[in-house]
Amino acid sequence: MIYPKAIASLIEQFQKFPSVGPKSAQRMAFQVLKMPIGEVEKFANAIIMAKRSAKTCEICYNISTQSPCEICSSNNRNKSVICVVAETKDLIAIEKTNEYKGLYHVLQGLISPIDGIGAEDIRIKELLTRLTDETVQEVILALSPSVEGEATSLYLTKLIKPFGIKISRIAFGLPVGADLEYADEVTLARAIEGRREL
Repeated sequence: MIYPKAIASLIEQFQKFPSVGPKSAQRMAFQVLKMPIGEVEKFANAIIMAKRSAKTCEICYNISTQSPCEICSSNNRNKSVICVVAETKDLIAIEKTNEYKGLYHVLQGLISPIDGIGAEDIRIKELLTRLTDETVQEVILALSPSVEGEATSLYLTKLIKPFGIKISRIAFGLPVGADLEYADEVTLARAIEGRREL
């Protein structure tokens, strides 16, 4: 079936989301068309407001509405520990456990030569700069147990060792190939508690 241009364009926009194929995009587009115009306007405005207000924290590279972000600005966080995650969604997953009270560093990706992403394309240099602060005593690597996560962890370990800082990694009660954002809070809490030094 050939859709009118406006509907085809809407379907095309939904297909830009990760893991959304033509059928899912079509379902989402038709769901939007069923919604009252007021709800559609609220939806569109929420997207625009989120995009306009989102900032990247100048310290940890978390996505927030302020810079430094709420975590970096807090006086209640343990500033001697930095938990390294790939994306903000991983940080949020760990925060939901209420187990971790240190700081974060968001790499904004993982090393993936297949995708053309090298060490210089993610926030590794910025992490190393933060480690020159003598306050930092431990770095926790909380990267997904994927090929890219493993490669990034190994690379970071080699770079961090000369600083003389304790390096640990979250224990994995998580299945290999899973993303942190999909893990339940209990599994993530146990993984944080059972981290081991590398």
